[in-house]
Amino acid sequence: MYTWDFSVLWEYRWLFLQGLGLTVSFTVAIVIGGLALGMLAAMGLLSRWRVVRTIALMFTEVFRCTPVLVQLIWFYYALPILAGIEMTPITASIVALSCYGGAFYAEIIRGGIVSIDPGQREAGTALGLNPAQNMVWIILPQALRRMVPALMNQSIMQFKNTSLVSVLAVPDLVYQGQMVAHDSFRPLETYTAVALAYFVILFPLTLIVRYREKKAADAR
Repeated sequence: MYTWDFSVLWEYRWLFLQGLGLTVSFTVAIVIGGLALGMLAAMGLLSRWRVVRTIALMFTEVFRCTPVLVQLIWFYYALPILAGIEMTPITASIVALSCYGGAFYAEIIRGGIVSIDPGQREAGTALGLNPAQNMVWIILPQALRRMVPALMNQSIMQFKNTSLVSVLAVPDLVYQGQMVAHDSFRPLETYTAVALAYFVILFPLTLIVRYREKKAADAR
């Protein structure tokens, strides 16, 4: 019978903390980048110009319909060859995951905007607001309240997606866990500790999302 011994992991605590710190930092970066790209893509999907709508649609569909792991590998190995630029594993990971998340954020934002009663837009126009002002001051504030749970859910997915950057040797929590497992010969304890770290961070966030969803449902 296997004997569990988590005490072995104590000497590797700084590796775990460094990996966790990088994972959290990565998540912040790709959520911000994804939201920015998602907002641009959502505005593009709602544009009156067909060319802009087509470009935005291609962006969202390409990144939504291809595996994120493939995107990570493509951005790191293929894009530098095609574009003639050098990309570090961290840069490639941030760009790939931001684009991947941006495609999903775009659909969430677009859906939130179109869910607002057209009469709100008409009321803004009647007050003398131009389309941009209408969007910023009338539509988006109302849509944001409806989008928050879905945006938070997608951000949780982004946090979990950071575990894939270990394939590019980015020293995140999973990568550090792999190093510890190889060095300590304790893979069960190591990967259990890694899983618990993700759970401890994500479980409270899922509770917040459920609360926001319930609050939004009660407000309707």
